[in-house]
Parts: sequence; C-alpha cells; structure tokens
Amino acid sequence: MQGAGHRVAITGYGVVAPCGIGKQNFWKGLLGPGLSGSHTVEIENWDASPYFAGPKELRRADRCEQYAIAAAQEALTQSGELPYDRGRIGTIFGTGIGGLRTLEGQVEVRVAKGKERVSPFLVPMMMSNAAGAAISMRHGFQGPAETICTACAAATHALGYAARQISWGMCDAVISGGSESAATITAVAGFENMTALSTSMVSKPFDATRDGFIFGEGAAVFVLERLDLAIKRGTKILGEIVGAGSNADAHHITAPSPGGVGAAACMQLALTDAGLSPHDIKQVNAHGTSTPLNDSAEAQAVV
Repeated sequence: MQGAGHRVAITGYGVVAPCGIGKQNFWKGLLGPGLSGSHTVEIENWDASPYFAGPKELRRADRCEQYAIAAAQEALTQSGELPYDRGRIGTIFGTGIGGLRTLEGQVEVRVAKGKERVSPFLVPMMMSNAAGAAISMRHGFQGPAETICTACAAATHALGYAARQISWGMCDAVISGGSESAATITAVAGFENMTALSTSMVSKPFDATRDGFIFGEGAAVFVLERLDLAIKRGTKILGEIVGAGSNADAHHITAPSPGGVGAAACMQLALTDAGLSPHDIKQVNAHGTSTPLNDSAEAQAVV
C-alpha cells in the first residue's frame, strides 16, 4: 500500500451464510445446488445460543449483530490469541443497513400495543455500529471501533480502511468484515418496487436473461495483522492485502456510470496502490447483482 510502513496479513476468517455456517460448510454449500425459488434466501434454523451467555443477552442482539459475533469468533479462533496491546487492536466493520429487522419489528409493536411496549434496547439493537461494537466489547479490543455504512460496498470499504490502519502503524491488528440481515417485509417490498429483485426468482449474474437478484443475508469477518508480527508469533499467513481503492462515480443513487467508468477507475486506484498491473491479477470478484445495468457496466469495467 502506498506510503505504508507495514505489510498487512490475513490470519483468520469466519463466515455465516445461507449456504453454510462456518467456512467448511460455506465452501461445500457454494459447490452444491443453487438457491432459488424465492425473493429472499435467509439462514434456516439459525441458533445463536452458543455465542451468547444466555437468553437475555441473545434477545438484546439483532440478527445482524448475531451473525457478526459468530463469524468473528470463527475468525479469531483460527488466528489464535492476538498478543498485542488491546489499545492497538481495532474493529472496523461494515453494514448497509444494520438492525433493520429489529426496527421493523418494534414499529409493529408500537402500532399494535402502544409506545410503552417498545423495547428500551431498540436503539442499541438497530444502530448500524452495533455489530462492530459488540465484537470490540466482547473481546476487549480498545483500538478504533468504527463502522462504514456504504450499502453493498460497506464491508469492502471496511477491509481497505482496516488494512490502512495497520499499514500506517495505527494498529497491530484489526478485526474487519461485514454483516447484514435486512430481508424484512418492507425492505423486500422496496427492492421489488424498484425492480431490483429477480421476477424469475433466480440470480444469474452476467447471463443474457438476468432479471435481478435474490435478497440474502449473512456475515464475513477477517483478522488482519501486521505481517512481521504475525510471522513472529508463528501463526499461519492466509493472504495479504496489498492495495485498496475507493471513489465515487457521482452518477446515480442506484445505477452505475455508463460503461463502468467509475468501477474501472476504482480498480485502477487499487492497482496503483498495490504497485501492480492488470496483467498481475488472476481473479476478479464482481458485485454481480444480476441486474441488466450493473452487470453490463461491470463487464465493461473489467475488460
């Protein structure tokens, strides 16, 4: 990363997703049959009790927070104990909406039963920074605990910012990633009415017959560390973050800029930051919303 004094390693990761909870199950699910036939794909039979001290603590956490805590636990278990000053371990997290499920549920409570029955925990459960804050408090990480809320790009932005915290010497380790659980009745209706969801209930990015996406949920969390410190403590190095880029195409609130010029410029920023050329890249992970406008713009940006 440009101007960096330290390289950034990935030493752990965890995932909670509809196709699998935990990285082994997640990978197996990715290779299995596709999920279709509905506008939403949510995590079935979710049991958060192993991650909480008891029912009372669990009831005070929105699903967005629950998923984040579970994914973070898996990531930290893999990385092992972080032997650093607690004040130099940060939590930089991303979410698009936060605890929308809790907010919508409590609106229903107020309408049906009156404002006196609204939970006093509504605000801390619905706020966007609840998931990252919960990870920080649970593990006693006293470095920067910040949340980036930039829609679908939130977790990616968080990872880039987290890596810079390490590369610039502000932190020795950062827990970073994203979580979302917002497939509520109202949210789904909003996406339906903006014609973003698949009418055929099949998400098929870059296919000629694509007609929208399926609304999912889940969380992914990474443990980032200073590479030299991670090597010194003998943990396995899973990967390295060498560059990041961020920009705005300043075009439209939902539609990408024509020809994908904004996305192309952003990728070039990341390449420049890493000191790499397009020929060095072996894999490109697309946003892939399965919508006509997005996929066309992304394809043009890549080529």
